[in-house]
Amino acid sequence: MERLEIINYTKQIGLCFLLKKKTFLSHFINLLLAVIVVTIGFFISQFFSKGAKKLLSVRHIDNTISGFLSTLARYTVIILTFIIALGQIGVKTHSIIAIIGAAGMAVGLALQGSLSNFAAGVLLVLLRPLRTNEYVNLGNAAGTVLNVHIFYTILKTLDGKIIVVPNGKIVAGNIINYSREPIRRNQFVINVAYDSNVDLVISVLQSVIDKEERVLKHPGNFVGLNEFSPSSLKFVVKCWCHNKELTSVYSDLMLKFKKALDQHNITIPYPKMDVYLYKKIHKMLKITKNQKKESKK
Repeated sequence: MERLEIINYTKQIGLCFLLKKKTFLSHFINLLLAVIVVTIGFFISQFFSKGAKKLLSVRHIDNTISGFLSTLARYTVIILTFIIALGQIGVKTHSIIAIIGAAGMAVGLALQGSLSNFAAGVLLVLLRPLRTNEYVNLGNAAGTVLNVHIFYTILKTLDGKIIVVPNGKIVAGNIINYSREPIRRNQFVINVAYDSNVDLVISVLQSVIDKEERVLKHPGNFVGLNEFSPSSLKFVVKCWCHNKELTSVYSDLMLKFKKALDQHNITIPYPKMDVYLYKKIHKMLKITKNQKKESKK
């Protein structure tokens, strides 16, 4: 009997050892797989980071944005790799994902304004509605773009002021870009007297823009009567020129219009008012003046 008990006890010890050995081997294999997953994840993160940076540099994305996005891609892959590795060794990842989600939500609420500006900065860099050295109007601010940063954009006004505009406000409003198109249209409003010859005025204005070499023939120019104002006839002149020459062409043509109109004796009227004095009012004024003189005596 004692011999049988010893044999049974030995068998139990052997089975227990075998089970523990299998458990140890399974844990060791899972741990080894987790290490392999983390190692592969690090290589994949570097690959994603370099690939994202090259792709953004090809698209001429700002270095600050490209560096941030490539780093973000790398750490995202690393975090996902660690979550997969923890699941491989038996750790329940649901709670970890929930904690990360809650932490992300808390950070998002705390940095709501900054994150909105960052997201807007990424959109500005990717969509590129404005670029460096372009003159833009952003509603409340207008100037030449110096830099588009992650959270804000820097403008320089024509009189040398620096304006820092949050990117969130730029994306939320209208962007008027004056520098993007190679050609732009100048528009002039010329006032002449009512007794002027309309055909002669149109001919004179048309001859001025025809002689100007910087005025483009295509997409076409226009000269015509635009409005009957209270004291003058308003003619409109529309002509196209290269964007870089817009201001100089406008100034030179205004001078040439004035000289050409003067040569043809076409007057440019100015606002005036006719005042009529009735006889009764004139007599009343005389009476009051006389009364004041008598009172002084």
